[in-house]
Amino acid sequence: MSDTITDRCAAKGLRMTGQRRTIAEVLEESKDHPDVEELYARASARDSGISIATVYRTVKLFEEAGILERVDFGDGRARYEDAEREHHDHLIDMNSGEVIEFVDPEIEALQEKIAQKLGYQLKGHKLELYGVPLKKT
Repeated sequence: MSDTITDRCAAKGLRMTGQRRTIAEVLEESKDHPDVEELYARASARDSGISIATVYRTVKLFEEAGILERVDFGDGRARYEDAEREHHDHLIDMNSGEVIEFVDPEIEALQEKIAQKLGYQLKGHKLELYGVPLKKT
């Protein structure tokens, strides 16, 4: 991915107000999977004029434009990540809610092998693992 969320918004013809630009920048800088409330907290810290309604509308607009992807990790919160990030899978810590991104070539190869064995060409996938930390002794 060579361009930014802001660049892709402009390329899709979305009008970029100052508030939308701030929200896009917060998303670009996010290393986690923020929900709307987290986005609002981060964006309103930069621009106190941003309302939570603006964040909801902007996230919806970005999602409909294919710029953001909604992810749901079973905690009742819709979270968001850049739709054009490099492929990765997720491990969700069920105790803390932490989401760990990972890529494993063996898992990728196994998924391809399974699809072929079942007579399919794999076009994409999402893998979410849920677990709790092993007890350290």
